[in-house]
Parts: sequence; C-alpha cells; structure tokens
Amino acid sequence: MPSPNLPVLVGHVVEDEVEFTLDELCGACALERRQIVELVDQGIIETRSTVELRFGGEALRRARIAMRLQRDLGVNAAGTALAIQLLERIEELERRLGSTHLSLKG
Repeated sequence: MPSPNLPVLVGHVVEDEVEFTLDELCGACALERRQIVELVDQGIIETRSTVELRFGGEALRRARIAMRLQRDLGVNAAGTALAIQLLERIEELERRLGSTHLSLKG
C-alpha cells in the first residue's frame, strides 16, 4: 500500500509506440547513417521495417548505449553487441532478484 506522504508516479512506456526514421534516429543519437547501418548489421539494433529503415524506441536506447561504449571506451562493434547483451542480462537478473526479494519480505 502506498504511503500517503509519497506521490504516486504513473509511467508510460513509449518504446513500443515511438517510431523513428533513419534520419531521426541519427539525429537523436548524434550518429551518422553508416554508424546506424553498422549497428543494424551487427544485430545491436533491429528495424521495424526494412523497406524504409524504421526503428522503435528500443533501438534508440541501444544505439545510445552503443555510441557511449564505442566513443568513451573504444569498444568495437562486435564488443558493443556483446556488452549490450550482457548489460541487458544483468538488468533482467536484477529485476528478478528485486521481485524475489520483495516477495520474501511480504
């Protein structure tokens, strides 16, 4: 039961609703078209449509992570794909652990 002193926050996941063109995704991530295409080729991001290269919100999140890994740490495309896969696995395990921890309390 929420505390009466704390505000109730309501979130809305936009990843499934948002759609970007290739140029919009490039602008949002500050990447060049060839870099986005390389991320697609490496399987780091997926397209919703191959006819016009359209991307969902998840592609934006992954492209930004990829950009930081490559720019800040010098990770190549294959290493970026592996790092993102491992980061997502860690997030999934932390969510599971959090829900298990909460159920053990109650």
